[in-house]
Amino acid sequence: MSIRYLHAMIRTDKPEESHTFYTQGLGLIQTRRMDSEKGQFSLIYYATEKGAPEVELTHNWSDRTYTGGDQFGHLAFEVENIYQVCEKLQSLGVTILRPPRDGHMAFIKDPNGISIELLQKGDSLEIVEPWASMANIGSW
Repeated sequence: MSIRYLHAMIRTDKPEESHTFYTQGLGLIQTRRMDSEKGQFSLIYYATEKGAPEVELTHNWSDRTYTGGDQFGHLAFEVENIYQVCEKLQSLGVTILRPPRDGHMAFIKDPNGISIELLQKGDSLEIVEPWASMANIGSW
């Protein structure tokens, strides 16, 4: 089984201050940015270099503020075959919170309650059962 650490997600209500901190303070580079008008959020990624694991800052455009307990979002790992990984995790008793019904993404939680995102390496896999039937489980 091949797995690669991708990023950790932190929610922010101070994107400009955070940008200064990560770029000028820590010397990271902004590797990419995605702004969603429909979803009313921005995803901004920083790393030590292109291709290195990233810090993902998620800025929800609402007036919500975050405190020490709800800023950290999730860890993300890239996997060779998301269906095989989820099957293995289920066999170990792990609950799949958001199944890989799209052949691309799933969410689980570790024993400590930390959210973990699994992302299919490359293109999404063909949608297959039983995952496709799990549309009402764990809408993320």
